[in-house]
Amino acid sequence: MFSFREGLSAIQSYGKAHHFIMQHKLWKWILIPGIIYCVLFITGVYFVWGYSDDFVQYMYNLPLVKNWLTEMENSWLSFFFFLLAFSIRMVLLLLYFAYFKYLFLIVGSPIFAYLSEKTESILQHRDFPFSWAQLFKDILRGIKMSFRNMFFQTITILCMFVLSFIPVIGWTTPLICFFIECYFYGFSMMDYSCERHQLTMKQSIAFIRQHRGMALGNGMVFYLFMFIPVIGWMLAPSYAVIAATIDLQHKRLL
Repeated sequence: MFSFREGLSAIQSYGKAHHFIMQHKLWKWILIPGIIYCVLFITGVYFVWGYSDDFVQYMYNLPLVKNWLTEMENSWLSFFFFLLAFSIRMVLLLLYFAYFKYLFLIVGSPIFAYLSEKTESILQHRDFPFSWAQLFKDILRGIKMSFRNMFFQTITILCMFVLSFIPVIGWTTPLICFFIECYFYGFSMMDYSCERHQLTMKQSIAFIRQHRGMALGNGMVFYLFMFIPVIGWMLAPSYAVIAATIDLQHKRLL
């Protein structure tokens, strides 16, 4: 069941995360993954836009399409094809934006797992023993969880796409898709703490479902951060991890 109180608390925890970072001078752990995120994100956008342009040009140069446009010589038809080509590029970019986070969570899982652990160790005034074996185990689990979330998010969004063609109900699908993405963002950030407390994937999934308001609130702020170019992209991942860890610790849910 969704808890509005948990959602609001998760949103407020970003303010606590900022004070926590300032107090304990954790900026290097914010900037390192932030710079990596920006570099990967911008590089991905460059290649996706480039390949989408190649795809559009390939479609335009198909003999059937090219001959048809040449024979028609209709400015409105050319304008329609231009809009179609632009729409294809935008759809490919949106798909990239939706799934890039999973690639980054896989690449950055060692850093985020450590950042979540460091946050909890400061809050509890104790150290967690480091183990390479546990680190590799955590990375493997993070990869499995990312693929699991990506699969379920894809299925859900496809269902929403079908519903979008139904009058009235379809009008709400963009908002529903927004909440779905936010939930899976927050899910990933909460799982680092669940993982550290030795919850299995099944137990972690059940736990986060019980506290879906927290996952949604955390993911909403993360999502909104992404609308701030560069600075938002740099701060969003680490802030989200620390905020989720603080929120879970203050509520003593783990």
